[in-house]
Formats: sequence, structure tokens, C-alpha cells
Amino acid sequence: MSTSTPKITQAMILAAGKGTRLRPLTLETPKPLVEVGGQPLIVWHIKALQAAGITDIAINASWLADKLIDTLGDGTNYGVTLHWSVEEDEPLETAGGIFQALQTGKLRDEPFILVNSDVWTTYDFTQLRDYTLSADQRAHLLLIDNPAHNDGGDFAINNGLASEQPVGAADKYTFAGISVMSPRLVDGLVPGQPAALAPLLKQAMIKFQITAEVITDNWIDVGTPERLTQVNAFIESHGANNHLGS
Repeated sequence: MSTSTPKITQAMILAAGKGTRLRPLTLETPKPLVEVGGQPLIVWHIKALQAAGITDIAINASWLADKLIDTLGDGTNYGVTLHWSVEEDEPLETAGGIFQALQTGKLRDEPFILVNSDVWTTYDFTQLRDYTLSADQRAHLLLIDNPAHNDGGDFAINNGLASEQPVGAADKYTFAGISVMSPRLVDGLVPGQPAALAPLLKQAMIKFQITAEVITDNWIDVGTPERLTQVNAFIESHGANNHLGS
């Protein structure tokens, strides 16, 4: 673990989804607890964040939340403090989940690293812990070259700024599910009401408030049984010694 003091010391892992595409595995097991390379998928993120100096981690939970919380506990076993934001009635979607975590104090009112629990990547979170958002900036997104299952991409980059549509001959890339977020992005949402993140990002992009960069690290969205098999095969053949969560 790095001994320097990070500028960002908190993160949120999104873990409230039902993982319907991974059924029947996720009928009785929360998707974040599906095993990848011998440990639950979400544990890779928790360990990697801890190794990067991020020790306060909020996790939203809904589907099979009790199993998730019982397994991971308060984070002591991983050298972190886990702050559980349970969405009891229905999942609040990404923005709604972030808003609830902020409103209930699971996240402090300051920038945080946001990570989708259902991706596996060798990206080193140390590269984000010292990131500084400007006063008007709402988020910094990590993008990857488009995988086969999302060949049309999500966002483009022009002079470091993210946009929904390419400018000129710019390419579109896929959102890696990793970012630095400002709490200001979700200002004005209604407590307890589901809200998606993408519309808020696109609105902020129009105001030039979202930046982005392309990463080249190993990355996979573990969203289907086929891709679960793929990531396990990758770890078995290549190892994971370059992953901070190994």
C-alpha cells in the first residue's frame, strides 16, 4: 500500500443490481459475490481500493442485500470501512443510489471514486486517488476501446472533454464503469426516487463539465456467463499478479 496521503479517500461501489443476465447463478447469490479467480468479484475492487489508499467505501445494496452484508461485514477483514447504503423497496439506479448514500452520510460531501461492481480490471486506482476536480467539473470518466458487446461505444473525447457524440472524426469509446465523481452531479434529485446516471452525465457534458481519458488496462464487464468464463480463463492463463486486488 502506498504511504503517501491521497487527495481522495472515499469510493462507492455500485452493487444493487439483480444480475439477471447471470442467472441462474444470481438467483441465490448477489452478483458482486459471484466468484472470479477464486474470490468474489467485488472483493477485487475492495482490495485494490485499499491498496491505493482508499479506505472509506460506500456500497449500495438491494437484491439479496443481507447475503452481501453478511459476507463482507464492516470491511475490517480487508483493512477498510464499508458503509452500507441499503435500497430496501427497489433499486434506486446509479444516480439515485449515489444520492441516497450522500443524503445518509455513507458518502461524505466531497469527490469520490465510483466503481461498477460487475467489471474486472487491472486498472490501478492509485492513478485516480490524487485526481482533482475543478470547481465546475462534475466527473472524470475512464473509457476503453469498445468491446464486442458494445461496439457502438458510449462517449467521445474532444480535447479532454467527454461528449455524447463525436466531434469531427473522433472515435466513441465505452465507459469503463470507473470514474471520479463530484457530489454536485446529483444535486436536486428526489430522495427515494430512482434516477439514472447517464442523463445527468449527458446534461453535464453539454455544459463542458465532464472530462474523460482512455485506459488500456485489461477490462471486462462480467455481465454474462460467457464473459464470466472468459475472465476466469484469462486469470488462469495470465495470472493476476499485476492486479492490486489479487
